Amino acid sequence: MKKTVLSAIIALALTIGMTSSVNAEQKIATIDIQKIVQNSVQVQEFNKEQEAKIKELEKWIETVKKDIEKQQTKDGKEKLFQKYKASYLEKKEGIIKSGQVKMQAFMDELSETIASEAKAKGYNMVITKGVVVYGGEDITEDVQNKVNAKANPTVAEPQKQEKPAKKKKSIKFKK
Repeated sequence: MKKTVLSAIIALALTIGMTSSVNAEQKIATIDIQKIVQNSVQVQEFNKEQEAKIKELEKWIETVKKDIEKQQTKDGKEKLFQKYKASYLEKKEGIIKSGQVKMQAFMDELSETIASEAKAKGYNMVITKGVVVYGGEDITEDVQNKVNAKANPTVAEPQKQEKPAKKKKSIKFKK
């Protein structure tokens, strides 16, 4: 009997707890992370850096090819090729790792910015736009502006333009 009463009380408490949490107002935001990444100043700079490193590596490869062609013997060409191959792999791995580190740092910063923006605006949840069919307030632009402002602090965040106040006409009464 005691177990049944205790079980009923626990079930009732859980039901009341679930009902109150369901009834609590949920403020949900949506965000287009892909758009932010594509339009990010940091990612654009990162891509330019990576392209420059790749072009530098391609120039180095051309120099290596010429150096190998200068070798007279097949054995000499093979030894030089193996030497350069190891160096190439090391350089390539360095480019990849530095890229991964920079992108991870950017993604971490983006996550922090999304969380701070959501907290500042009182959102309980932020969901990527691709998952949401209907509802939620889009905070993509706000987060994009903050991310780009962090990349270039000299550029202030764009502020919403306020409409000029209309002049009120005053009416004068004659005495």
